[in-house]
Amino acid sequence: MEKLRLGFALTGSFCTYDKVLPLLGELAAEYEVTPIFSTAAATTDSRFGRAEDFLEEAERLCGRPALTELREVEPIGPKKLLDLLLVAPCTGNTLAKLAAGVADGPVTMACKSHLRNGRPLVLAVSTNDGLGAAAMNIGRLLDRKHVFFVPFGQDNPAEKPNSLVADFSLAPPALAAALQEKQLQPLLV
Repeated sequence: MEKLRLGFALTGSFCTYDKVLPLLGELAAEYEVTPIFSTAAATTDSRFGRAEDFLEEAERLCGRPALTELREVEPIGPKKLLDLLLVAPCTGNTLAKLAAGVADGPVTMACKSHLRNGRPLVLAVSTNDGLGAAAMNIGRLLDRKHVFFVPFGQDNPAEKPNSLVADFSLAPPALAAALQEKQLQPLLV
């Protein structure tokens, strides 16, 4: 049986890569995975590691090159290249752009191109202002057809009361639910 085609898009919440890259490896065993990197994820070295190392690891896990350019992701929709698309981590910046319909980078363009076919998009939030400025964007996206979330919650309410992070261990069942056009519940963990 052919594997479903999953796009796995990484954005610049580098502090979550220690959870996201093992998830990518887990999903690569179940799906045919195409890694997609935002410009920030593809080019920014941080205290959490070098961009080049993250790219190489994603490509090794998936067995294919990462898409990092607008021209590489634009065909996702017209050629129906993916059955499902996961953005993990999905930053507040990415949430804002998706909520506003802005497609100015590889990840947001991949999402726009993928959604044109009415196929599921799953977002794994990681943002320090999820209960602040990003809250309205989460609300807008919850109301969009074909957009689903990996269940999320506060990661450090004492020190960062507005911060929200997806429970990345729930990504596999969230993807399965999204394929059925359902939101995995409970949404808030």
